[in-house]
Amino acid sequence: MLISQAFAQETPATTATTAVPTGAPPVTPKTASPGEAFMMNMVMVLILVALFWLLLIRPQQKRFKEHANMLGQLGPGSKIVTQGGLVGTIEKTVSDHEVIVDLGNNFKVTLLRSSIMGRYEDAVRSSKPANDDSKNKKAS
Repeated sequence: MLISQAFAQETPATTATTAVPTGAPPVTPKTASPGEAFMMNMVMVLILVALFWLLLIRPQQKRFKEHANMLGQLGPGSKIVTQGGLVGTIEKTVSDHEVIVDLGNNFKVTLLRSSIMGRYEDAVRSSKPANDDSKNKKAS
């Protein structure tokens, strides 16, 4: 497939290492026709597209759908975290795309819903560090 047919053709050799025995028919390598080569390449392209979709596109679409559902459930009084790391409480919904968020001390900002990363409760699951090895310290 990757070598041109001019180089793929077998040249008659007179050396003893490549000589064909006298009673055996000559061995000719089977070359794929252009149609077969095209189909083999198309099958490889389809396999790569399927892997790309399964490993990259599908999980990302699932994440976007979950995020959109979470944003739809937010309302006044919900404690949120923005993509910039600001923590606040939704005070009022201005439109489908904008909300007014109270960041504390009566400091209010207008945010796009798309800039909300998630709920505060989901962002801060537990107060313990993830790599807490206090069990290992007690054993030693």
